[in-house]
Amino acid sequence: MRRLNRVRYAGLEGDKYNALAKKYLPKGAGAVFTIGLTGGYDAGVKLVSALEMISHLANIGDTRSLVIHPASTTHKQLSSEQQEAAGAGPQVVRLSIGIEDADDIIADLKQALES
Repeated sequence: MRRLNRVRYAGLEGDKYNALAKKYLPKGAGAVFTIGLTGGYDAGVKLVSALEMISHLANIGDTRSLVIHPASTTHKQLSSEQQEAAGAGPQVVRLSIGIEDADDIIADLKQALES
């Protein structure tokens, strides 16, 4: 089972952007968050490939739940150092949560992490 080694979400207490989110986003931090996977690049690619309901797309803010592995897609042209500086290292996966049933979203993430 692939394990998460971090979750980045401005709505979480302890996130470095939490105070800013509270100040500028009084209705909540939104539906986009980032996870880090042990296993690096290969783990990120495999997780995205294993998702069944969550769509692999680069845009965010859709009504559908979306996922992207920046190191293998949007930030692929950058060096490893540039990817890390941009917050898009090999272990990073970004999720934008849509309007599907929460239990379905969780089940899809769980099966992909366990595959």
